[in-house]
Amino acid sequence: MGGWTFQGHGGEVAARSWPVADPRYIAVLCHGYGEHVGRYEWVAATLNEHGASVYGHDHVGHGASAGERVLIRDFEPVVDDLHILVLAARRENTGVPVVLVGHSMGGMIAARYAQRYPETLAAVVLSGPVLGRWDVVRELLAQDPIPPTPIDPATLSRDPEVGRAYAEDPLVWHGDFRRPTLEAIQATLESIRAAGAVDLPLLHLHGEADQLVPVGPSLEGLDAIRGSRTERRTYPGLRHEIFNETTKEEVLADVTSFVDCALAGELAPEAARRG
Repeated sequence: MGGWTFQGHGGEVAARSWPVADPRYIAVLCHGYGEHVGRYEWVAATLNEHGASVYGHDHVGHGASAGERVLIRDFEPVVDDLHILVLAARRENTGVPVVLVGHSMGGMIAARYAQRYPETLAAVVLSGPVLGRWDVVRELLAQDPIPPTPIDPATLSRDPEVGRAYAEDPLVWHGDFRRPTLEAIQATLESIRAAGAVDLPLLHLHGEADQLVPVGPSLEGLDAIRGSRTERRTYPGLRHEIFNETTKEEVLADVTSFVDCALAGELAPEAARRG
C-alpha cells in the first residue's frame, strides 16, 4: 500500500493505493460523507484478490485531506479532484480499464463523474448512493439554524463492531452538517438529473433497511441516469454500509461478478430490466 498527496482544488489531497502486479483492472474508490478512504481496507483487499490495483483519496475537508471539515460548496471541483486521481491511476497502469466504485455521497460524486468523464471508465458501481432526492437535505435546509446532525453509528451495519470503530475513528467527522454542503448536494442531484443517462455498465446496490439514504428515492434517481447496461440489486435487512455488513462477502461477490461481465463485454441491453 502506498500513500501520497496531490494538489486538489482546495489544497493537498491525501491519496492511497493498494497495487497488485499485472492488474486486470483498476478500481477507484470514492468514499462517502464525513468518512475517509482508509475505512475501505477490506474492500481494497477483496478487489486486490480479484486482480485489481485499487486507488482512493480523501475528499476535500475529509480524512487527511486539506480543507475545513465537511465543507463542500460545489461538487464539480470535487469531481475534478477525482479525475486527477483517475488519470494518475491510468498513467501507472497503461491500457488497464478503470472501474469506479462510489458509496453514499461518493456514489453521487461517482455518478456525476461518469456523466462528465465516461471515456475514462469501463464500469461504475454505486453503493447506497445519494441519488434522486435526499429528503434529509430539504428538511435540514428548511431549518435555521440547522439542528445537530451527527450520524448514528448503529445505522451503518448490523455488525456492532463497525459502529464502534466508526465512533472511535478520529478521521471521521462526528459533528453537524454545514449548510453550504447541503446546498451543494441539492444542486448536484439536480445536475445529475438534468445530465441524463450514463451509457456505461452500471451497478446500483442498496440495503433495503438503509435509514441514512433510503432505497426508494435513490432508485428514483437511478431511473434518471439509467442506460442500456444498468443493473440494480437490493438486499433485505441490510443497512447503509453494505460493504461493511454481516453479509459483506455476498455483496462484494456481486460486485466482482458484475465487473467480470463488464470487462468481458457480456452486459447486454436486457440487463437494464433485471431486478
